[in-house]
Amino acid sequence: MFDIVALGELLVDFTYYGRSENGMRLFEQNPGGAPANVLCAASNLGLKTALIGKVGKDMHGDYLREVLEEKGVDTGGLISAEDVFTTLAFVELSETGERHFSFARKPGADTTLSAGEVKRELVEGCRVFHFGSLSLTDEPSRSATLKAVTAAKRAGAIISYDPNYRAPLWRSQEEAATMMRSVLPLADVVKISEEEIELITGESSPEAAARALFQKGISCAVVTLGGKGAYAAVQGASVLVPVADVPVVDTTGAGDAFWGGFLYRLVRSGLRPHELGEAQLREFTEFANAVATLCVQKRGGIPAMPTIDMVRDFLAEKRDDV
Repeated sequence: MFDIVALGELLVDFTYYGRSENGMRLFEQNPGGAPANVLCAASNLGLKTALIGKVGKDMHGDYLREVLEEKGVDTGGLISAEDVFTTLAFVELSETGERHFSFARKPGADTTLSAGEVKRELVEGCRVFHFGSLSLTDEPSRSATLKAVTAAKRAGAIISYDPNYRAPLWRSQEEAATMMRSVLPLADVVKISEEEIELITGESSPEAAARALFQKGISCAVVTLGGKGAYAAVQGASVLVPVADVPVVDTTGAGDAFWGGFLYRLVRSGLRPHELGEAQLREFTEFANAVATLCVQKRGGIPAMPTIDMVRDFLAEKRDDV
């Protein structure tokens, strides 16, 4: 039994890394993809994880498979295809560490995953099944995702969803909103960013967004607020947990690091999302904030994910400072 199985994109983030002596821009090869980031964060913390996805049978796909295996993520559900190229993202960073994306994905391998290529034993053999919205942008990955999520829910898994909106990968914002909202009733626990509140829920505040998500049948709603921390809520309880002020090097993977930490605590608790109370929400969110805080102090997504010992040390130091 796996603790978390995720379906979705595994790609290379080519992150801007200065200029060569000839004045040409340099880009650093970093492994990424939101579902893969979440799994690597959770695996680093000690959970048993597996990815369902597709890469090309090329240098980038081989590299990504090696990275996941090094991180302890099971790759039995990862397809290496001869006829498509591994998806690539080129990432520019601002002085504050914020990102701007340009994607090579027309199509990318991740969008060509078909329902018949999804391993049933992985979908039906996990405590948490996690997915995002980028596998919903195109067929056949859209149908593969919906079939897998439905099967996992039927098998009793907790369904985790992070929309992770990337405007360049959708034909329009309207299509994105419609598709991203359509799968909300399938989810038990959802994470959205502050920038996604209106797009996903039509509301303007974390509190109103949570209420809107509850109306869709979601048990636990989490809104990440960047430097302001995170808001987490279930019916009848909510918390706003601040985050430590640290130098930010790269925000790539920060939300995924947070979510890997939150899901880690959820799995370890043995509770279903609707069973959480204020104490658990605070503990889980404080822990998740710590994972994300450590992540943003290093470059890249997967390479920056902290270990469980690093998180424990950080939280211990934070308590000593109080």
